[in-house]
Amino acid sequence: MSQTLTWGILGAGRIAGIFAQGLASSKTGTLLAVGSRTQEAADRFGDKWNVSRRYGSYEDLLADSDVQAIYISTPHPMHAEWAIKATEAGKHVLCEKPIALNHADAMAIIESAQRNDVFLMEAFMYRGHPQIAKVVELIRGGAIGDVRVIQATFAFNAGNNLEGRLLNDKLGGGGILDVGCYCASIARLVAGAAIGKPFADPTRVTATGHIGEASHVDEYTVASLAFPGGIVAQLMTGVRVNAENEVRIYGSEGSITLPTPWNPGAGQTTKVIVKHNGEVTEHSFETQDLYGAEADTVAAHLAERQSPTMSWEDTLGNIRTLDQWRAALGLSYPSEQPQGPDQQLPVHKRALAVRPQHIMKYGSIAGVEKPVSRLVMGVDNQTSWPHASVMFDDFFEQGGNCFDSAYIYGGGLCEKMLGQWIKNRGLRDQVVILDKGAHTPHCNPQALTSQFLQSLDRLQTDYVDVYMMHRDNTDIPVGEFITVLNEHKNAGRMRAFGASNWSIERLQEANDWAAAHGLSGFSAMSNNFSLARMVDPVWAGCIAASDAKSRAWLEQTQMPIMPWSSQARGFFTGRAHPDDHSDAELVRCWYSEDNFKRLERVNQMAQERGVLPINIALAYVLNQPFPTFPLIGPRLLSETRTSLPALTVELTPEELRWLNLED
Repeated sequence: MSQTLTWGILGAGRIAGIFAQGLASSKTGTLLAVGSRTQEAADRFGDKWNVSRRYGSYEDLLADSDVQAIYISTPHPMHAEWAIKATEAGKHVLCEKPIALNHADAMAIIESAQRNDVFLMEAFMYRGHPQIAKVVELIRGGAIGDVRVIQATFAFNAGNNLEGRLLNDKLGGGGILDVGCYCASIARLVAGAAIGKPFADPTRVTATGHIGEASHVDEYTVASLAFPGGIVAQLMTGVRVNAENEVRIYGSEGSITLPTPWNPGAGQTTKVIVKHNGEVTEHSFETQDLYGAEADTVAAHLAERQSPTMSWEDTLGNIRTLDQWRAALGLSYPSEQPQGPDQQLPVHKRALAVRPQHIMKYGSIAGVEKPVSRLVMGVDNQTSWPHASVMFDDFFEQGGNCFDSAYIYGGGLCEKMLGQWIKNRGLRDQVVILDKGAHTPHCNPQALTSQFLQSLDRLQTDYVDVYMMHRDNTDIPVGEFITVLNEHKNAGRMRAFGASNWSIERLQEANDWAAAHGLSGFSAMSNNFSLARMVDPVWAGCIAASDAKSRAWLEQTQMPIMPWSSQARGFFTGRAHPDDHSDAELVRCWYSEDNFKRLERVNQMAQERGVLPINIALAYVLNQPFPTFPLIGPRLLSETRTSLPALTVELTPEELRWLNLED
């Protein structure tokens, strides 16, 4: 049964008034409060819509314990901050579309809703109209055969006000985020229905359009999307062009037309027109207020914390599509740039700090004066500022302080993103930078120095905590490498150094040479180490240290290892199956009879322990009898979240042997 909810509206603009009007027709909701940035605006809104509690700040609205649900109606760039703060206040949230400026910020909102156990939905009010349910039913029933082409248009002429929200890049203006999001969402909905899924994400997005010389936003644009199943879509949107706002779906045997897809008024009759082999059928619907129905949807799905009307995964897929659409035009907003406004703060606009209840554990590495988080975030895929900053902020808040990058990652862009984040947040004394260089074919003392100095420049720091040689070159005597590394260490440019993808024998030779010459040796290594045996090297020149001989050496020397692919690149996430060869790299590097036996044991233990299989596999690395600092490579906040519980899994020596088939 639906619960009744008392609502507060955050923001007092035009869309807030539309929601207030709609809420009056809701069966489950009552409007109790409004919060604005000024008391005058809150009072004006309260007078017009008969709202009893009026707050002159958003913070005061969220502090009202009688308000159960919040409707966020601010301009786009403010959605993420206030959606997160609302979830942290324990409020259920209905956030106006688009949920955020970009996919990274949307992830942060959803993670906060999950962490605080509250309902969250992006407010695509058209999704609740019965005509949309009818379209899905018709598509799934084969009413027009196989879906081939989807056309969706939503555009209007907003005039020439460059200070207004729609033509202001500082406010996330332009057609794509304001109304193009509708076109993308219905195309994804229809494509999903056609292939038997709740929605489908495009495999390719291309676009052309016009970015205003004065507005710097997309004033009008057309996108082409390719979907699984051979489905294509053409989307048109804009804020400086009039259009017939409708949706057409073409199939192998007919077509479906929605003349009024987006916002039919209450009491208006809408039609879904179906043409099939020359025959025309019309399905008519009388519209209730869409915003009142939207509020009722929230109340009906509180227990699930999200609604199938617009699920979290649907929201993430849609905003990712909008990111791709904007990228095709070369459009980004000032606030998405590292030097943009307020970029010293995370998306929630508070000073970055470690959460008191974090579960991170720490260890030590000789030469590094700071404690080192036992999990290390790989900085090898974060090539845009929104994605990098959200991923790094979250890891730091959860106690992670060690970040791994390299001279070659992203052509240097990954080092730049990490360095800019550290500078913006003012964290250099609180984080541990593990950086690598001297990769083949530039693995020699001269290239090491040249690359390392460039890396320091990119990282905007005068030292790294741990420097690793990325590869070995056995044509060069170990003494030459040890000598140049000591020169940099003595100059203060690195606190400690180590070796990645060096053999145990060569590493021992180097440390013996260093000891004999009164110099520092390698303090750590970074070879592959995981429960799954690396069948074939992931990259040329890669070396694993998971075998019994290497493990015995590591235990004897207590050499810290900072292993890459510690989770076998997703082998234990459910992606691997003997009959599934869709991921050629996973098959090449990790498929073997013994690894699938390990996977069976991991799954068994995970079920017994009530954790994910990936937690058992990562705990295998963490519980070795020598110092380990596994590198993890999350691409999404959800991947970070699901990796962390491995820190709480304790394994005995007997369990380690059993998992590794040594019983």
